Amino acid sequence: MNGSCLEFKNPIQDAISRVRFAPQSNNLLISSWDPCLRLYDVDCSQLRLEAPSEAALLDCCFQEESVAFSAASDGSITRYDLHSGISNKIGNHDDIATCVEYSTETRQVITAGFDKKIIAWDIFGAKPLVYLRNLDAEVESMSLSGYELIIAVGSSVDIYDLRNSDKCVQSNKFCMDVPIRCVSSIPYLKGYAVGSVDGRVKLEISYPSSSNNIGLVFENCITLGPISGAFVTGDNVGYVTAWDAKSRRRLFELPDCANSIASLTYNNEGQILAVASSHTYQEATEMLVVLRFLLPPPSRVYMI
Repeated sequence: MNGSCLEFKNPIQDAISRVRFAPQSNNLLISSWDPCLRLYDVDCSQLRLEAPSEAALLDCCFQEESVAFSAASDGSITRYDLHSGISNKIGNHDDIATCVEYSTETRQVITAGFDKKIIAWDIFGAKPLVYLRNLDAEVESMSLSGYELIIAVGSSVDIYDLRNSDKCVQSNKFCMDVPIRCVSSIPYLKGYAVGSVDGRVKLEISYPSSSNNIGLVFENCITLGPISGAFVTGDNVGYVTAWDAKSRRRLFELPDCANSIASLTYNNEGQILAVASSHTYQEATEMLVVLRFLLPPPSRVYMI
């Protein structure tokens, strides 16, 4: 299995928070703490856009091939025209904005953050703020599949239907003594995967033929692969592993990276896996001490 490292004229200077492939092309969106949003054309090995920000970017997503959004540490939510490079803020959270997703079904930008709020922004309507929901804890991670919005709050996973967000459709509290770090919905199965800050991942799948759930324990950062029943995890040690959910078997493991795996994403055809290797913002407290004596390896993005 071949892989290559993306080359940047101006290297990414701080932690990578998220990488996402475009809906139809091999353009890769990269948000980071340096702070900057980048668009990289993987096919041509060329950087298409580098948009500086006033604050560290914690998440990013596509609306379509030419439009993207970011969530920043100052609470701002920003829209980018990827062709012209023009950006404009669509709103603010009261604290750090940690997550951003775009819903094609409702044509809304869904965001969450440390202000314990979920906000839906209608960028096409007269009223930009459609609804606001207060939660009991900060939102660390969020995943969207169709109308189903899945959020990680403390050690619980809450599921909402965007067509009726007044109440939580389902709430699952996991037997983990540490908070959940990431959550990822599974489009082709009724379920989701969650990863805790100590490196454990639990997979919850409800098959139509059975009312029983299947629980698996693996590693940390998660992305769902193009093959039904397969997913990929990355950990803080730098390992990337693909798993078969039904058989609970490891499919393959990539050579370890020099840094933690910060984010993973497949392209739309499932032929390319992008692996972002850097120290993560969860490790920032520890890194402040280390940086006084040792410059960490640079942030990198690998294509597999």
